[in-house]
Order: sequence, then C-alpha cells, then structure tokens
Amino acid sequence: MGFRLKTSKKTKEIFEEIGKSSNLKPFALSKIAVSLSLKDKTSIDDYENNDIDGLELQRSTVTGEFDAIFKALIEVNLNRNIDDDEYYPHYMKLHMDRGAELLLNRYKYSGGNLEKFLRNALNKGDANL
Repeated sequence: MGFRLKTSKKTKEIFEEIGKSSNLKPFALSKIAVSLSLKDKTSIDDYENNDIDGLELQRSTVTGEFDAIFKALIEVNLNRNIDDDEYYPHYMKLHMDRGAELLLNRYKYSGGNLEKFLRNALNKGDANL
C-alpha cells in the first residue's frame, strides 16, 4: 500500500505558480486538481505521465479523512474496482497531474484571481470542487 506519491515537475510548477497568487497550499490544490480530472470525459488510462521530479505528497495529507471517498470516486470513474496500490499512488498521481493542467487553464482564464476562479466554477455548476 502506497502512502506517498511524486507529482510531475510540471505539476509542481503549476502548484507553485497558483499558490503564489492564491495562498493555497499543494494539498488543497491537489484536491481541486483531482476533482477537475475526475470530471474530464477522457479516460485517465489514456493519460500518461511518468515524470516523478515534482512534489512528494503524503496520502494522509492529500486525502485525509476522505481517503475512501477519493478511492470510490476513482473507481466510479474507471468503472471497476481497484486495489490500494493502483489507487495510491498510481491513479491518484495521474489524476493529480492531469488535473493540475486543467486547473492552470481555468485559473488563467479567471485572470489568476482566486475569487473569480471560484465564482466561475460555481456559476458553471462545478460543485465537485
């Protein structure tokens, strides 16, 4: 059972960039990134990222008391059951890396303003954030 994952260097850079202007820490940004990735229509199995030169994130820090919920959401997204080693770090890393790219695009669209980003998300009905 994995308890830590390494993001890609690009994810690290995205979290640092957004974190500077929003004061959000990587553990908070990772949750938003995963939710955006889960909402994406493209299968996560089509996404590849073997880069592990980014942040090291502990499972308990990222998912906390909602670990079982995150795993269940990923299983629903995959339409199959997965074991703990597939869940964390494998699928969580893929969703985090893909979601970070989606997050950056949305954040830039909002002009790099956290309040505007959140308002846009709520207006679009992105309640999963």
